[in-house]
Amino acid sequence: MVEMRVTSGTLIHNTSTLLPSSSSSMSSSSSSSIFTNYPLICSFLAFSIAQSIKFFTSWYKERQWDIKLLLGSGGMPSSHSATVAALTAAIGFQEGFGGALFATALILACIVMYDATGVRLQAGRQAEVLNQIVCELPAEHPLAESIPLRELLGHTPPQVIAGGLLGVITAVVGHLVITLAIG
Repeated sequence: MVEMRVTSGTLIHNTSTLLPSSSSSMSSSSSSSIFTNYPLICSFLAFSIAQSIKFFTSWYKERQWDIKLLLGSGGMPSSHSATVAALTAAIGFQEGFGGALFATALILACIVMYDATGVRLQAGRQAEVLNQIVCELPAEHPLAESIPLRELLGHTPPQVIAGGLLGVITAVVGHLVITLAIG
């Protein structure tokens, strides 16, 4: 049991009277493996699925394999959005949707998704314009031979929404699998 009392305006927190059941749950959570971490597994799985979709979609459209798409950013669906949405939903299922951990994950997911459609998308568009300007420079210009900037950085809102939905679906399916396996 946790004891708290206020004396002379000072809050005293005494944890020396913890119940045995809470100390055993603390030791079992510290012995958990990274390989059984449900939110982490869901996040990696959502990221892998999103990147695989980009990889195979590119092959279907262009009939050639582009290995860079397995780890690159940009495109449909947003793997960043899928990753953070899966993490957030999995934390919600595991820890509860009313807790501080879920709230923190949700805020960070919103920031990542907003950034994908804002700053990163605009940076990609600027890179496209700069690459065009460099291509039009005369051959003797010092920047004429510079390496082109990456243009595919951000995402359109539909790409972010698709990634977010993929992440939530991944977490829901993972939660159902775990629930069915236990029950």
